[in-house]
Amino acid sequence: MRQSPVNRILILLKTEGPQLAAAVGDALGVSGEAARQQLAKMAEEGLVEPVTVAAKGRGRPRQLWHLTAEGNARFPDAHAELTAALLTTMVEQLGQAALNTVITARENQTLQRYRDELADRSDLAARVEGLAAIRTREGYMADSWREDDGSLILVENHCPICAAATACAGFCRSELETFRSVLAANVERCEHILLGARRCAYRVTPL
Repeated sequence: MRQSPVNRILILLKTEGPQLAAAVGDALGVSGEAARQQLAKMAEEGLVEPVTVAAKGRGRPRQLWHLTAEGNARFPDAHAELTAALLTTMVEQLGQAALNTVITARENQTLQRYRDELADRSDLAARVEGLAAIRTREGYMADSWREDDGSLILVENHCPICAAATACAGFCRSELETFRSVLAANVERCEHILLGARRCAYRVTPL
């Protein structure tokens, strides 16, 4: 089923970050003016907003279009309010140790599942690519590539468990350890949604 222009723009800004209207037009196959008109309608609905940034050198300032909080809310957050409430209640009623036990059990189950799916990928780049595919299936809108310095980058443009991670940072720690184990590599988180970044990003290098 063909996606609507609104959904295509939302996904573009979510996965690629702030964009010029002309770039949005190129992605949609329409003129920059048509893209600006669509973006203006979305801005009236509170989904996007323009931010003017200074150009490098003597160029004119540029207007980049960003997702608003409401625009980001169009992407699923895995029953956010219920999840956060359950985690808070668990700690209040059973203590932090009970939550740590749950996180560890989830980490072990996830690690085994990822290892099974990536068992035939001996090359690190292939494992990172495979992990990105798995995470995309799970709702993280992930991607990967190799940098000029040879390091590998894994990015997650969306976090479907953001509410849980906000309520309990242990989920983020657990996922980082899972990545290190399943990739058998050094993994450093270099961008973090919970610290204000638009995505989570990880730099992967051999041990």
